[in-house]
Amino acid sequence: MAEASLPEPREDLEATPCPSVLQLEELLRAGKASCSRVNEVWPNLFIGDAATANNRFELWKLGITHVLNAAHGGLYCQGGPDFYGSSVSYLGVPAHDLPDFDISTYFSSAADFIHRALNTPGAKVLVHCVVGVSRSATLVLAYLMLYQQLSLRQAVVTVREHRWIFPNRGFLRQLCQLDQQLRATGRS
Repeated sequence: MAEASLPEPREDLEATPCPSVLQLEELLRAGKASCSRVNEVWPNLFIGDAATANNRFELWKLGITHVLNAAHGGLYCQGGPDFYGSSVSYLGVPAHDLPDFDISTYFSSAADFIHRALNTPGAKVLVHCVVGVSRSATLVLAYLMLYQQLSLRQAVVTVREHRWIFPNRGFLRQLCQLDQQLRATGRS
């Protein structure tokens, strides 16, 4: 599997304000048209589907040490601390892939979990939901914005280089709000 590389800062992306939801959807349609069950989208940070997350042997082969389940409690996402045992740290986020679901309430806790994990030597993090394109992608984008100081546009471009993602419109609006808040405080 090819290593994900850190993005080069680009002035044209830095100077532009937060894109509209329609502009984000156009950006999301560009690039990779498909994805595999799991993709490394940032060094040691993977986005995947429930089938990958429910396969302990596959996780072991990938070297996954931390799992963030963005569909905790859902029908297809059976994971939990009991499922993974003591070898994998687990965080469950009971998000629904609905435009009116407030996933932003989990931005900080999910980003903190990913950040702590990636600062652990040898750690690899899987963020998943059922398909790995909306809920999990939204939480990874929020992490990149909060901890890697990427704008929303930069985060989308970075992840799309490695995986097809498509957060729902409500999640895109919430990410735009986060982008605006970070810009207002000078963090992005």
